[in-house]
Amino acid sequence: MAPSSSFGTSPAQRRGVAVTLPPLILHPFADAAGPSRLVESSRASLKLQGLLPAGEATREELDNALLEGRYSELRMLFYVGKDLTRWIEQCLEFIGRNQDRMPHGITYQSFASLLVQHAPAAVEAKLRKWGVADYKSIFSRALGLQFLFADVPARQYLADEFVRNYFRYADQLFNLRQNECDFTSVATGDFTFELYSSGEYSRMLERSWGE
Repeated sequence: MAPSSSFGTSPAQRRGVAVTLPPLILHPFADAAGPSRLVESSRASLKLQGLLPAGEATREELDNALLEGRYSELRMLFYVGKDLTRWIEQCLEFIGRNQDRMPHGITYQSFASLLVQHAPAAVEAKLRKWGVADYKSIFSRALGLQFLFADVPARQYLADEFVRNYFRYADQLFNLRQNECDFTSVATGDFTFELYSSGEYSRMLERSWGE
C-alpha cells in the first residue's frame, strides 16, 4: 500500500476531453542475479523472523542475504524512478508549451500524484498484466529514491540499517517532496497517458517508420 499523504492540492478544472500526455516508457531494470537475490532475501527474512527453519545458516549469513536482496530492490527502484522522473519532466515541458489552455498551478507534484494515486485504468491493467500488483508503493518509493540519490551508490557506501529499511526512508522522502508546495491535482478525467515497455515502444516506432 502506498504511503498516505497530507499534501495540499486543488483540483484541476474539468474540460470534458482528457489531454493526452507523453507516454510513460519503462526500461528493463533487473540484472541477471537480481531475481535470485530477491528470493533469497525473502527467505532469509522469514528465517530471521522464525517463520521458516534456519537450517545450518547463521544469523549473520541470513542477515547478509537479506541486505543483498534489499540492495537489489533499491537499485531496481532507483532505475524505475529515473524513468518516472523523465516522464514527469516531459509532462512539465508539455504543460509549458501549452500554458494558455492548461490549469494554473500544475507542478512536479501534480504528475507524481497522478502516477501514484490516479493512474489511468488502462495503465493499472497493464501493470497487473506485467505482474505488478502494488504499483503505488513501487512508484512512490522509486520517486523518493530519486529525491535522495543522483546515481545508485555502491553498496559499501550505504549503512546496513539504511539498506535494511530503505523503503521506509523512501516513503518519507516521497511524502516530503509532495509536501514542498501546494499544487493543482490532475486526474484521469483531465489527463491521460499510455504505458509501454521500452522494447514495446521501440517496435511501435519501427512499425510507424515502415508505414
